[in-house]
Amino acid sequence: MKPQGEIESPRFLWVAALTVVVSVIAVLAIRAAAVRFLHPGPTFLPLASGPPVIDTILCVIVAIFVFLKISSYTNGVRRWRYVATGVLILSFTPDVLLATSHNMGGGWPEACALMFMHIAVWAICITLLPSLAFTTPHSRGDHHNDSLSIL
Repeated sequence: MKPQGEIESPRFLWVAALTVVVSVIAVLAIRAAAVRFLHPGPTFLPLASGPPVIDTILCVIVAIFVFLKISSYTNGVRRWRYVATGVLILSFTPDVLLATSHNMGGGWPEACALMFMHIAVWAICITLLPSLAFTTPHSRGDHHNDSLSIL
């Protein structure tokens, strides 16, 4: 199996920060579209400006720590993606409960907007973290027996 590289602290801090920032931007964009098209009531707090940002920051930070732990295992990136997908599916539970109970004045349209936020953050996390976190094996000085690559 080809080594995936190493995670270096200074580089990973930038990757982690980028993941948080891009996730927040995506959530704010989806929130803006949802508010514009759905006109949720003022009592529907999940689409207020603060809660989605705070939830995104906290959950992405947890995801980053889980990624750090899981990525050290054999097939860590694959495992990370399976775990992240499982968490994504579980994250829909509160949204479905909001939609079916009509708690806070929301229904299925508002719940779907929240689910789109979850999917966007999931996609960002499973893409950015594995693709940017690792240094290449070349950075450790292992230049022999490597196949040619433009990357």
